[in-house]
Amino acid sequence: MKHIVGVSLGSSQRDHAVTMNLGGTECRIERFGTDGDVKRIISLIEEYDGKVDALGLGGIDLYIYAVDRRYEFRDARKIVQRAKKTPIVDGSGVKHVLERRVIEYLQAHTDIFKERRKVLLTSAMDRLGMAQALYKAGCDVTLGDFLFVLNWPLPLKTLKSLALAARMIGPIIVRLPFSMLYPTGERQGENKPRQVKYFLENDIIAGDFHFIRQYMPLELPGKIIITNTVTKDDIGFLKERGVKTLITTTPEMEGRSFGTNILEALLIALAGGKGELSREQYDQMLADLNFTPRIVELQ
Repeated sequence: MKHIVGVSLGSSQRDHAVTMNLGGTECRIERFGTDGDVKRIISLIEEYDGKVDALGLGGIDLYIYAVDRRYEFRDARKIVQRAKKTPIVDGSGVKHVLERRVIEYLQAHTDIFKERRKVLLTSAMDRLGMAQALYKAGCDVTLGDFLFVLNWPLPLKTLKSLALAARMIGPIIVRLPFSMLYPTGERQGENKPRQVKYFLENDIIAGDFHFIRQYMPLELPGKIIITNTVTKDDIGFLKERGVKTLITTTPEMEGRSFGTNILEALLIALAGGKGELSREQYDQMLADLNFTPRIVELQ
């Protein structure tokens, strides 16, 4: 049996565990939230290091991307370096492959992109693959990195502008405490609407669920949301707000979808647990396992 453990700065109320067979291999997958407690997440890493096949790091990114380069978060590096024996990943390796595949799947198997769509992507510096795929699909994309990460009224409209912005602010951002940039712990359950007009004027809201949940308006009637990890409570929350369709990029596993950090750790474990794989290897494994997005009609 393969044993995969995800440790997260997110809420412990989102913890989940499943045992399932993937490609003939029995897998035990567990997720532990630490409610924003960095000491606790380090303790868990040290506890499971060398005892499980792969570790996933959630609630914090290791990198942000400027199209042709990447920058490493200082806070995240201090955490992952505590794992000495077991490979630990934040999901960024598989995320760009998976989310590109999801947009391509939706183009091929649904009518969502049959007409030109207006899309709000809450942050593209951590979802470059999705951003590139949305532009390739012909969408009118608004990139919300400044809007939601820094609360600056500066929507970006092109990947070129994203690259320029990331090169300017990336080296500074990665030195800031991560909690200043992203909701962790109890903040993941908050809803404080921000930049509401961008939610309302777009057909599709895409990106990290915690950004979407924290900043979305009180009502989002008729919208399509493309995101990553959601629980049953999250689905109920979106339904109450009037969201029409929910699409999760990671597959459902007994009632919820895990984050890409756990999915990447799972793929590494199935491949033998030596370390990060190439994008080509992730792409082939995703195809072999036939992982497809979950599409839920809420209304």
